[in-house]
Amino acid sequence: MLRTSLVLVGLFLFILFTAFLQDKEYTADQLRIIYSGDPAKWPKAHLDEEAKAGFRDIGYLGKAVYPANNPFSESKIKLGKLLFFDPRMSVSGQIACASCHDPELGWGDGKRVAYGHDRKNGTRNASTILNTAFYKELFWDGRASSLEDQAQFPVQDQVEMNHNLGAMVKKIGLIKGYQPLFKSAFGTEEINLERIQQAIATFERGIVSTSSRFDAFVKGNRQALQDDEVMGLHLFRTKARCINCHNSPLFSDNKFHNDGQALLGTRMEDLGRYKVTKDLKDIGAFRTPSLRETNITGPWMHHGNFPSLRDVIELYNLGNPVVFQRSSIIPDSLKTPKSPMLKKLNLTETEKLQLEAFLKSISTRVQKIIPPVLPE
Repeated sequence: MLRTSLVLVGLFLFILFTAFLQDKEYTADQLRIIYSGDPAKWPKAHLDEEAKAGFRDIGYLGKAVYPANNPFSESKIKLGKLLFFDPRMSVSGQIACASCHDPELGWGDGKRVAYGHDRKNGTRNASTILNTAFYKELFWDGRASSLEDQAQFPVQDQVEMNHNLGAMVKKIGLIKGYQPLFKSAFGTEEINLERIQQAIATFERGIVSTSSRFDAFVKGNRQALQDDEVMGLHLFRTKARCINCHNSPLFSDNKFHNDGQALLGTRMEDLGRYKVTKDLKDIGAFRTPSLRETNITGPWMHHGNFPSLRDVIELYNLGNPVVFQRSSIIPDSLKTPKSPMLKKLNLTETEKLQLEAFLKSISTRVQKIIPPVLPE
């Protein structure tokens, strides 16, 4: 009887000790040493079962990989940059890719939603093209399978550039200054849609952020992050639960989740990935955006309704409450539940500030580049 009691007490103490290690409170100095060292020795991330499949921890991003059917070349990047900044890609001759993806605005446009052809409003926030080389699908709803595929969508969208693809190719083909550039990039002067897509994709694939203070920190520079930022890093992977969706060196799991922001019954209603798949389970699901450079790519969320990072943190701290307007007219089939990974966090004011500080540490400075002189 005594032996059994001792075994039970020992088991209880072991469980208690294990729990202590899991939820141990660290000082900033302790975390600075841990997180700037071997990732295998980092504290265990707080993950739900849903997040464990294919999980990769955060870290240094590295260089983009160019596909075999569209290999890297300097001449292709040069051509792609010119096309990216050329408003003649649009029917009006006034809207370029760079109109909504301005390098001085974090490769976004700084607006809630973009203005397009005839100043029409889009319905979604113009995502930054920073680090898009690492996405498996493009756009908030994942309707494009690659950067090459993505390049055709804005041109023909009636709200964006409003141009017939064939007519756009013909217009670019009539610009004599482009002909030697296509020859340099592809071997002949032929100008067609596939080459335009490949050139733009090659340019975009090279827009990568790998020089944030976070990157320097995880590569061994212990002084690259301040105390609040180090504490925020730990919160990101534990209590704040951000790591469930914003994992991998991209700070995105490349998956689609219902974040409760479909805004059903409002004029901003957006069914998300359902528009692509027509699968009811995808209603309200959006691609997890990378949090790299997030400090310079606001406003935030697919609808651009959050003007500050603190607003986003407050939303997630509340567990992303879902509110239906005119609930009686919304079919039950559309009322899909938000992701079960979204729960109240009960962050303190100090913890919110620390988390925000960390998010800013994975951003770099806004780039200043000189727009190229376009061919004539």
